Amino acid sequence: MAPVSLAIHAPGADLAPTVDSIRYLRDCLNNDLIRQYVTFHVFFSNKHIPSKIPDPETFLLTPFNCTSKPPYNVDASSTYMKSKSLLYPVNVARNVARDSALTHFILPSDIELYPSPNLIPRFLNMIARNEKPLNSTKPRVFPISIFEVDAKVQVPSTKTELQAMLIKKTAIPFHKYVCPNCHNIPQGQQWMNAAETSQMDVFHVGKRRGKYVHWEPIFIGTHQDPYYDERLSWEGKKDKMTQGYILCVKDYDFMILNNAFLIHKPGIKHYAKNPKRDAIAGRQSSFVKNVIMPELKKLYGVRNGCAL
Repeated sequence: MAPVSLAIHAPGADLAPTVDSIRYLRDCLNNDLIRQYVTFHVFFSNKHIPSKIPDPETFLLTPFNCTSKPPYNVDASSTYMKSKSLLYPVNVARNVARDSALTHFILPSDIELYPSPNLIPRFLNMIARNEKPLNSTKPRVFPISIFEVDAKVQVPSTKTELQAMLIKKTAIPFHKYVCPNCHNIPQGQQWMNAAETSQMDVFHVGKRRGKYVHWEPIFIGTHQDPYYDERLSWEGKKDKMTQGYILCVKDYDFMILNNAFLIHKPGIKHYAKNPKRDAIAGRQSSFVKNVIMPELKKLYGVRNGCAL
């Protein structure tokens, strides 16, 4: 229950069904939440400009025909993006969504991550109380613990429910079977063991170094935080690592929240070999090492213990 700024990559012929989907969501669902809370921000590369672009000022004035089936029920393999073998510019999307957000605090998250209920009012209540360690002057972000749940279970709505599922193994820490170190959160085990409390507080102040040097947290931050590098694609993996490096060099505090969590869309992920994606990831990895890393060192300097 908070404003949502949603960025959607819609190159070429993908624009028309995207626009129709937005209209369907705004006009045809039996509640006003999407109209009240969601702004949609559509982007595409200058190499893939759609042949016909609706006028943003007027296209919403014509009500959508709600008897047709939802335009977003498409086969992903039939999209323009797929037919042209385009990579997903995930960091362009993140920056577009973030720049379009009008609030002071922002949670740059992915659409398949569901925030725990009441996260926003509880977070703002914590900020208003401004108790220790919040009153420090260091730059900070607020990472949120992420979990996966079994495809057949109901998503937990409280930390207590989540803890019961962790015991039953119907919930696991995010990417446990894919890349455990990428989301290994400082004091993660203690967080899972600590009982739920009635209000939100900072559970632990961590750093992105030592055994957490490759941590890719998702966090609540502000417009002052470094941007995501738009040259990196989703297929190339580890697309948030360069931002993590900058946060480390700038000596950010990572204020981990006690009762807040994100649940990935149900279904536990296992590592599956994907030679095509592995090749793209290999190229991206060497680009980061040989091109981006020297730039970051010039721009931000180095700090002991910080690495990609």
